[in-house]
Amino acid sequence: MEKTKVIVIVGPTASGKTALGIHIAKRFNGEVVSGDSMQIYESMDIATAKPTKEEMDGIKHHLIGFVSPETEYSVASFCEDAKKAVTEITKKGKVPVIVGGTGLYIDSFINNTTFFEDANSEKVRAELYNELNEFGIEKLYNELLSVDSEAAKKIHPNNEVKVIRALEIYRTTGKNLTEQNKQSHKNESEYEPLYIGISYKDREKLYERINKRVDIMCDNGLLEEAKEFYKKYASKTAVNAIGYKELKPFLEGEKTLEECIDHLKQSTRRYAKRQLTWFNRNEKINWVYPDTYEDINLLYSEAERLAEKFLKGE
Repeated sequence: MEKTKVIVIVGPTASGKTALGIHIAKRFNGEVVSGDSMQIYESMDIATAKPTKEEMDGIKHHLIGFVSPETEYSVASFCEDAKKAVTEITKKGKVPVIVGGTGLYIDSFINNTTFFEDANSEKVRAELYNELNEFGIEKLYNELLSVDSEAAKKIHPNNEVKVIRALEIYRTTGKNLTEQNKQSHKNESEYEPLYIGISYKDREKLYERINKRVDIMCDNGLLEEAKEFYKKYASKTAVNAIGYKELKPFLEGEKTLEECIDHLKQSTRRYAKRQLTWFNRNEKINWVYPDTYEDINLLYSEAERLAEKFLKGE
C-alpha cells in the first residue's frame, strides 16, 4: 500500500512548534493540521495559544476553533477529522504538516488506532462517577483488578480518570482495555510520518519560556477570556484547559491574582514535563534543540534538511 507522507512537528508547550510548523509548511507547499486537544475548541484563543492570523502567515490551518466547548470530543473524533483534513490537503497536491503537543491524539491518528466506542459511553461514564462519589475510588479500582488486572497494575489506584476510563471501556464494549489495546493496532497505518521534535536541552530555558509566555497571555487578556468563558459555559472542557482553572480562585475571590498566575506557570511547567515523557518514548522523533544553535535559522535549516530528504524518499 502506498502511504501518504505526513510531516509531524511535536514537542512541549512553548517550545516553538507553531513557528517551526508554519516555516516547514511555507517551505514545502504545505498546510497545517493542529494536533492539539484544546485548540479544537472555539473561544478558547489565548488559553490554548492558538496561532493568530499574523502568525499563520498565509498558511491554511485545519482543526482550530471548530468545536463548541460544550461538545464531547474524543481522540476517536480527532482521528476522523484529521483524516478528512489530510485527505483534503493531499488532494490539492500539498504536504500535510501536523503540529501539536497532544501525543495521544497525534500517535493514535498516525498509527491508525482502532477505537471501540459505544453509544452508551456517556451514560456509563456518568454512572461510574456516581459510584465514585458514593463508594470511593477503592471499590472501582478493585473492580478493575478483577476484570483487567494487567491494566490495573499500570494505573495508580488513586488515578480516578484512568480507572473510570478503563471501566467505561469494559462496561460499554464487553472487552477490557488490555484486549482492546492488542486489537487496536492490527490495521496497518496509511501514513508514513516524519517526526520532528523541538525542545530544549536545558530544561530551565524551556521553563523560562513558559513563564514568559504566561505573562504575555495575561497581558493579552487571558483573565477576561476566562471570565467570559465561565459566564458562557459550564462544560468539562474548562476543567481540562490549563489557563482557566488556575484563574478560577481569583475570579471567585478566594486567592490573589499573583497566586493564581504562579499556579498557572507551575501547572504549565508540569504539563510540559508530561508531554516530554510521552514524546521521549517515541524513538522515531528527530529532535532539534534551539539552545544548541546560535541562530534559530540554523535550526530551521536542519528541519528543512530532514523534511527534504523525507519527501524525496531518501
